[in-house]
Amino acid sequence: MRGVLAGLALLVASAVGAQELTAVARLDPAASHVEDVRRGVGLELALSQPVPWRVRVMDQPPRLVLDFREVDFTGIGAVEEDSDRVLGLRAGVYRPGWSRLVLELDGPYTVSEAGMTTGNATRVSVRLARASEEEFAKRAAQPEPPGWALPPAALTTAATEGRGPLVVVLDPGHGGLDPGAERGGLSEAQLMLSFARELKELLLRDGGFRVAMTREEDSFVPLETRITLAHEAQAHVFVSLHADALAEGEAVGATLYTLSEEASDVAGAALAERHDRDDLLSGVDLTGQDDLVAKVLMDIARVETMPRSERLSLALEASIKAADLPMHRHARQSAGFSVLKSPDIPSVLVELGFLSSPEDLARLQDPVWRAAMAGALLDGLKVWTAEDAALSKLLRR
Repeated sequence: MRGVLAGLALLVASAVGAQELTAVARLDPAASHVEDVRRGVGLELALSQPVPWRVRVMDQPPRLVLDFREVDFTGIGAVEEDSDRVLGLRAGVYRPGWSRLVLELDGPYTVSEAGMTTGNATRVSVRLARASEEEFAKRAAQPEPPGWALPPAALTTAATEGRGPLVVVLDPGHGGLDPGAERGGLSEAQLMLSFARELKELLLRDGGFRVAMTREEDSFVPLETRITLAHEAQAHVFVSLHADALAEGEAVGATLYTLSEEASDVAGAALAERHDRDDLLSGVDLTGQDDLVAKVLMDIARVETMPRSERLSLALEASIKAADLPMHRHARQSAGFSVLKSPDIPSVLVELGFLSSPEDLARLQDPVWRAAMAGALLDGLKVWTAEDAALSKLLRR
């Protein structure tokens, strides 16, 4: 394959272009290589962090397939190569949340070794050995591994309060036909999906959380549907992620929003009028109730939920400031955002920054800054969880 990778650089770059802003891990092309090894092929990939993955062979034509959740393969054309047995290479989005790397082979091979090592660096190592046509056909015909399907859009079970992981629903703002704010060829929808994926992986690695997302791809999800998804996930907390832009004036830094007292009355009336009755309150059947009764029941739920949302906002503010990350001069505010209107789920909207600010725009594209912000949100959620559990025990007494 000598010289083939360089010739395919433009093809690969175009294949992963749409993926670049949503990938969790990134390829380090300078530390990766592919080469002929004895009668087989060796592949070494250096990644920025561990991610779930699998490897298999497929036929028609013979090829090695690696699926990841999810890797940005930008720059793969610069990978060092020394192979005549790899005839072609391509990479890109396989399905929402997953990327695929394919090596087209000159004949039948099977995977003799495969593994991922972690620590100071993450490396994926795969070795292929020449195989008979019969053995190759047997391996290529193996069905999809059980449980390999994409994670469900919403979790269907939740931990008992005070025990088990916290169920967090992440809501990347906008999407699809609604790109949100736009600057310099970037959209709020793309940037927030990228950040939500990174935050989700961080929460899952912590082990104290279960996570669902209102969208896993660049698709349009109506605002009311996002509340429905949170209820289906039996969410303990709802975090909506945004990055606005101002037509006039200047604004810099992160802002935290909770539902305002003034907006709560309007929210109750609007939800009762427009929303499916079984989505208004988790575990409470409102299908036979009129608008007034539904609104009263939602107001009762908010008596407990709104202070919990305020404490969540305070915890996140403290953790963001502790990480020395910039915040807006009015760091905590309240408003009537539709996605904050679920009466029984503590909810907060996080404006990570302003696309109209060159400084914020640069930060949103910086993986180091995004990792720091994700870490701050993780810390804030952990502090809030502990406080909320302690207060819940006091209230039950």
